[in-house]
This record gives sequence, structure tokens and C-alpha cells, in this order.
Amino acid sequence: MEMVSPEHVIEPGQSWEVDLFRPEDAAGVVRLFLMVYGKDYPIKTYIDPDLLTAENAAGRTISSVARTPKGDIVGHNALFCSSASDVIRESGSGVVAPGYRGGQGIFTQMIVHGQEVGAKKFGIAGIYGEPVLNHVFSQKACRTVGWITQAVEVDLMPASAYAKEGSATGRVSNLVDFVTLIPRPHTVYLPPVYQEAFEYIYSGLDDKRELLPSHEGLPAQVATRIVTQVFDFAQVARLAVHDAGQDFAAAIDQEEAAVRGRGVVVIQIWLKLSWPWVATAADHLRQRGYFLGGLLPRWFDDDGLMMQKIIGRPNWEGMQLEFDRGKHIVDLAKTDWAEMHRRLSAE
Repeated sequence: MEMVSPEHVIEPGQSWEVDLFRPEDAAGVVRLFLMVYGKDYPIKTYIDPDLLTAENAAGRTISSVARTPKGDIVGHNALFCSSASDVIRESGSGVVAPGYRGGQGIFTQMIVHGQEVGAKKFGIAGIYGEPVLNHVFSQKACRTVGWITQAVEVDLMPASAYAKEGSATGRVSNLVDFVTLIPRPHTVYLPPVYQEAFEYIYSGLDDKRELLPSHEGLPAQVATRIVTQVFDFAQVARLAVHDAGQDFAAAIDQEEAAVRGRGVVVIQIWLKLSWPWVATAADHLRQRGYFLGGLLPRWFDDDGLMMQKIIGRPNWEGMQLEFDRGKHIVDLAKTDWAEMHRRLSAE
């Protein structure tokens, strides 16, 4: 690993411009993350200059940086893969040097730069971000660049992830905001229990879908296939269901037992809305305490339905919501959680 000098001081008041990452930027990006988040930042890509350079060279990470004429890095944001399909990318790992915050527009310009470069140079079909709900700044930034809220990830991150900046007292939730870069109209099937919710959510999507009801049973000829990721530092598991057959309930029970054994307290499950039988799969999850998260556009290239289970009571009170659409989607999730909680408590 290349050594990063902690003694380097960024001179305040410099001009800056946003550009794609260059290998000579690596030490400055790492220094910035260490300055703001400390050495325990959980994503090693951004605190290892050699790894950061390799990931950008491979196109798995596409970093936009704010660079001064002296070569100081005063801002960073990246596009990276974290859904079930590589046609879309998450925009995140954003950080701005303390002396360059406060209305200068660095963060927004880095987001816009990634969006423009992603579409033109890398052929990315869509970009999404996860604005945090322990403050409203990132929600405003996503709104400014035209992204649209589609889901809420309840209690996604522990308060410890924000300990250095002291901005959270409990687990922190996120919204999922999405923008379409390359349209792909297609047919989706809606679980009747979520018909009204998804009609509202889809009314705000910047692409076209044909909405049909889901009524079929799980197919007999299909074996369930689940790809599971566990993020131990966050105590979160994400289960991407690529195929769902009649063994779906048993497969979910097996996966859930495995991740619970690793101390996970938040479980997200992603289902395909291209399945005519998605309602049957969603019903199995609701019987097990899962509740609505929302729409994940283009998650499998086809759209996805996100459902989630929280071990314990969600930190609803810790959510700071700036815009009506986000508030309504959170209300949909909270209402579904309350109904699920009452039903399971009565059993």
C-alpha cells in the first residue's frame, strides 16, 4: 500500500474543478477519507490508494474528484456496483474537505459529473443514490440533480458509522433515489397487497412500465436461487433472489437462519417484479415479518421489489425527511411494518 502522509495540510480558498480520477489523485482521496471518517472507514477501497487505483482502472469504481491547481483533492464521489445487475450503478462514497463545504457546490457538481460521464463513457443505464435520513443535505442534493425517490432502506447503517461527525443517535435509514439514463420500458407485476402503493411509486418513475396484477403460484420447474451478501460492520444482509420456485419459503428460512447466526439485525430481500408469481413470494415474506421497502428500478435490469425485516423496533423517530414523496414512501413502509407487527404479535 502506498503511504499517505497525515501531515499534509490542504490550503484553504483554492479554486477547484471536477474531473475523473487519475492515479496521482489516490493519496489525496485516501487522505480526505481519513480526515473526515478516520482509519476505521469500512470500505477499504477508499483508504487504500493502490486498491482505489486498481478499482478505477478496472471500471468497477468510477471516481469523480474535485481537484485544485496544486493537486489537492478536496472532494470525491464514486459510481460503483451494488445492485443485482451491472447496468446500473450506485452513486456514493461522497466526501468534501471541511474547508470546502458550505454552499460551494462541490458535492452536487461531482454527482452531475458522474452522471454525465457514466452515461456517455461507460454506457450506464441508470444511477441511484442512498441519501441518509440523519440529516437532509443529501436529500436536497439528490433532488437538485433530478433523482426521484423510489424506496426506503430502514435502519441501514449503525450510528457508529457517523460517530466522528456525531450526526446520529440510533441506526440510520436511507432513501433510494434513482434516475434513468437509458430507458427500458417493460412489463411488471404488482402484488395486490401493494397495488396502490406501487401505482403511487410508479407514477413518479422517469421511464415507462406496463403494470399488471400478479396472481400466479410459484413455478414447479424452477429452483430458488439466492445470492446473499452480509455486511458485518453494518449488521446488514442483502438477499438477491434471482429465481423463485416452490422451495422459496424453505430457501428463505435457511438463508435467514444463516445470516441471523452472524449477528445481522437488518435483512433486505430483493424480488423480481418481472415474475407473474412475485405476489406469492411477497406473501411468504410478509408471513415471516418482512415489510415494504419500495421499488428498485432496473435492479435485475428488470425492476425489483425490496422487502425488509428489522430485528427490534425500527428507528422511525430518527428519520429527518425533507420532501413529500420521501415522506409518503416512508409512511407506506411504516404502515406495512405496523400491520405486520400487529399480526405477528396476535399469533
